[in-house]
Amino acid sequence: MSNKAFVVNKLEDKFTSGVMELDIPTIEDKEVLIKVSYSSVNFKDALSSIGNPGVTRKFPHVTGIDAVGTIEQSNSKHFSKGDEVLVTGYDMGMNSDGGHQEYLKVPEAWVLKKPTSISDKDIMIYGTAGLTAGLSVNELLANGIDANSGEILVTGATGGVGSIAISILSKLGFKVVAISGKEDKIDFLQELGASEVILRKDFDIENKKPMMKTRFAGLVDTVGGNILAEALKTLNYDGVATCCGLSSSFSLNTNVFPFILRGIRLIGIDSVECKIEKKLAVWEKFEDEFKIDTLQNITNEISLYDLPQAFEALLDAKATGRYVVKI
Repeated sequence: MSNKAFVVNKLEDKFTSGVMELDIPTIEDKEVLIKVSYSSVNFKDALSSIGNPGVTRKFPHVTGIDAVGTIEQSNSKHFSKGDEVLVTGYDMGMNSDGGHQEYLKVPEAWVLKKPTSISDKDIMIYGTAGLTAGLSVNELLANGIDANSGEILVTGATGGVGSIAISILSKLGFKVVAISGKEDKIDFLQELGASEVILRKDFDIENKKPMMKTRFAGLVDTVGGNILAEALKTLNYDGVATCCGLSSSFSLNTNVFPFILRGIRLIGIDSVECKIEKKLAVWEKFEDEFKIDTLQNITNEISLYDLPQAFEALLDAKATGRYVVKI
């Protein structure tokens, strides 16, 4: 049997990529081999595809930080052939080969049993983006923010994390305000549950004031940079912000006044190495409390051969919603 995979290779200082036929990986102790049914596309995958050294330094390399499928072979006491499982995060798709292939080898410690009530396709529509959005919403809830606290601001709203966060928050009864740079996606965001859409050009300003008029009880930030810095100035007393991305910038030029005068909290979200118990808690909520009815509205289903176009859209900030890869 062969293993069809999307491979990135480095030839001197140039990177090439495409679908290739590889050998099926051989598993060792405490490893499993997964026959992948679906994967997804994330910003980190796009960076890996162009050889970003902050993501991937080992080539040739198979991209894909998400995967779902069925155990084909197991050298683990915890998993057996035929188990339906999913993997997100850890080193998968970074310097270990990822989910954009037919057969995936991973350590048992990275693997979770798939929630039975969610299809393989839907679990990958959520994927790392949905897990990150769920972790963000969980932090708001755990820190006393509920639907009666006030409006929640979501940045990078048309992206994977942003669009799923809007959908979850809307289902929970929150009034959600979205920030986006895509004027033609206002209707799309309102269909997901946003009560208002602020265009990025009207928000991303170099405001010199250390604080602004309060408005938002909470913030789910996916972009970083100046948008996050300005948003922090608008949080209510005891407001809570989560941050998980840097597509705008990894820098944060802010001041301490909102923290020491309004008692706001800024919480970092990591879905890669966070405790497996945290991941399980979110996936279980996607079966019920966080289950959203707009998944198909945010989904672009593609094949391995379509990955270059998806990567380009993500890198050019032109992507909307989630790309799910049928293997």
